[in-house]
Amino acid sequence: MIRVLVVDDHPVVRQGLITMLELEDDIEVVGRAADGEEAVTLARRERPDITLMDVQMPVLDGIEALRRIRLDDPQARVIVLTTYRNEDYIFPSLRAGARGYLLKDSSREELAGAIRAVAAGESLLDPEMVDAAADDAGLTVREFEVLRLMADGHNNSQIATALFVSENTVKTHVSNIFAKLDCRDRAAAVLQAWKRHLI
Repeated sequence: MIRVLVVDDHPVVRQGLITMLELEDDIEVVGRAADGEEAVTLARRERPDITLMDVQMPVLDGIEALRRIRLDDPQARVIVLTTYRNEDYIFPSLRAGARGYLLKDSSREELAGAIRAVAAGESLLDPEMVDAAADDAGLTVREFEVLRLMADGHNNSQIATALFVSENTVKTHVSNIFAKLDCRDRAAAVLQAWKRHLI
């Protein structure tokens, strides 16, 4: 079972998410929180596999809550679920350690699929979010995912495993990233990505 903590300050949205997730045989909701501070406390106590978190909340916003959860547990996997498409929320969420960023208009299947993917160790972003973040550099969705994993310190073999592709495919993506970011090596590419707020 994938143990999930649901965090949203709107009771109807929170209950809707819980109801959707409870329909999945392999997902169990182990906690619910109405603000970021409560989320940090519950994450510390329950150690969920996945925390599904809104960005804008009272007491403590989702991004700061995400930072604190990851400080407590660097392995914590958090998916940001929000109505906001703009980079003021996307980039801070990614920098704080979000493993996924989905819009609230995602279907039950998309939401459950995202939870399963992130629980399996993948990074997952709504394609629209990736397009917005990567557009400036001309990166594809897959190249952006590879870049994120590179920034986390994964080698080509580990990236191939995480993305279910061959190592040769990863090498091609890495070469394309180097070319598009005008870099010669992984460290320079990651540094350039940080400077351009791509990760």
